[in-house]
Amino acid sequence: QVQLVESGGGLVQAGGSLRLSCAASGSIHSINTMGWYRQAPGKQRELVASITSGGITNYADSVKGRFTISRDNAKNTVYLIMNSLKVEDTAVYYCNAKLLSIAPLRLLELWGQGTLVTVSA
Repeated sequence: QVQLVESGGGLVQAGGSLRLSCAASGSIHSINTMGWYRQAPGKQRELVASITSGGITNYADSVKGRFTISRDNAKNTVYLIMNSLKVEDTAVYYCNAKLLSIAPLRLLELWGQGTLVTVSA
């Protein structure tokens, strides 16, 4: 069974930094895009950042210049470094991966369990 396991998150003051990690495990052939989404209370889930297997990144305008996404393909892990955090970054952050599993051989889109990031004023 393929799954995503997240770590990181927590409580930080505005202006601070956090790092999120997400590792994919199981019968994985390859992973295409990995990314981070977030959902604040009363709002829809939105894309924060994504990265392809080739390293092409995409960021939401609201986090450009503050957040950095990276991945370690050998470890099937994606990271999100969040700097200059703002109160409005408070949300549950979800890892996402689009991948090809081995047994059975099929395309999957997986979500992590979510990790809460709280930024205090």
